[in-house]
Amino acid sequence: MSSIDLESISEATSGAIGAVLSTTILYPLDTCKAKYQAEVRSHGQQKYRKLSDVLWEAVSTGQIVSLYQGLGTKNLQSFIAQFVYFYGYSYFKRAYQVKYGTKSIGTKANLILAASAGACTAIITQPLDTASSRMQTSAFGRSKGLWAMLTEGSWSEAFDGLGISLLLTSNPAIQYTVFDQLKQKLLDGKLKKAGNGTSPESLSAFSAFLLGAISKSIATVLTYPAIRCKVMIQAADSSDDDAKENKKKPRKTLMGVLDAIWKREGIFGFFKGLQAQILKTVLSSALLLMIKEKIAATTWVLLLAVRSYLVVSQGRLKGPAKR
Repeated sequence: MSSIDLESISEATSGAIGAVLSTTILYPLDTCKAKYQAEVRSHGQQKYRKLSDVLWEAVSTGQIVSLYQGLGTKNLQSFIAQFVYFYGYSYFKRAYQVKYGTKSIGTKANLILAASAGACTAIITQPLDTASSRMQTSAFGRSKGLWAMLTEGSWSEAFDGLGISLLLTSNPAIQYTVFDQLKQKLLDGKLKKAGNGTSPESLSAFSAFLLGAISKSIATVLTYPAIRCKVMIQAADSSDDDAKENKKKPRKTLMGVLDAIWKREGIFGFFKGLQAQILKTVLSSALLLMIKEKIAATTWVLLLAVRSYLVVSQGRLKGPAKR
């Protein structure tokens, strides 16, 4: 059991639990945001002129429950993605610290480590990410199940948007680098004020929420054009006509999406839905980091208890063998 990196597992588990809880709480907002981002104005016409139009459509058609379509898939994707990300990020940081014999990590190295963890996460969870995006952007009440979404096209189509997902590893890389740097400065400040030589173990809930909001806002603004292109590539084809749905439509490409936005909406089209994205992602990330900070200590204690139990159990099994 000594070879298991319990600290990384603790970070990953608390991060994954935080991701599921924050995703569930904010899912209706996420669905409205996705449907709003996926629409491109055609011939001067657009169904959703503002984010609230999506919510009003759900209310007026009696499809409020459909705001949660794809929640199970999204939570599965969030749990796996955050577990893989936090485990990879924590593991890479510890490996870096051991290799170079230092406790501090510079901003440049932190970005590289975070991006590496993000790339592993994107590759592993891309099919679930694509499926959840198609579920959210499907017409209210017409979303298919996870298996149907994954098998309706070719296997390569399940990885639609992977290139942009890899590019967007810079988003969490920027976010968590900024968060870690701000967190360290805040904890160092508390340590100096305390003057007792003992560093605080974790941030307060409010401090974690605030730092999470700031770090995610910065990352979102810098990467938003790529975020909108990714949503459009993964979005379900909007069609109310079964005959149209059955027709084989050309596969969406990054260049095709960029051309459509530029021709129909202009330069500002690349930032359509930015406010909604910031609202959702800032709240989600802030909640995630706040929950993670508060349950990290409990998770660590539980893992230590499990390890102690397994060590004792192994010792009892080996005892009779030695006789």
